[in-house]
Amino acid sequence: MSLAAAIGIGVIAAILASMLRRYHSEYASVLAIAAGAIIMLGILSGITPAAERLRSLLESVGLGSEYVGILLKSLGICFLAQFAADACRDAGESALASRVELVGKTAVVVLSLPLFEEIGSVALSLLGRGSG
Repeated sequence: MSLAAAIGIGVIAAILASMLRRYHSEYASVLAIAAGAIIMLGILSGITPAAERLRSLLESVGLGSEYVGILLKSLGICFLAQFAADACRDAGESALASRVELVGKTAVVVLSLPLFEEIGSVALSLLGRGSG
């Protein structure tokens, strides 16, 4: 999806949602979520070639595919959590939006644990070599 198409869908949906909000606020929220999902799907289809290019670039540098997978999954979690939190805010549920963001952050930390373990083992091996 092009930038112009995403902007067009967003602006049109915002205008329609603001008009609907006066009479049927629940329909306005559904419209905003649907437009956001359409834009997100369009963006994700455009990101796929860039993600594959990034994967090949990082693998050529010598990083394992598991690290690239962690990076891409973390990025996906961030996008989904932000989208869900924004949808909650649009529905007037800011406390729920904060919880969704917290869940997304926690999921990224849990997903990144293998990286933390690798960094820790490298640091310990460097300390062991430096003292010996």
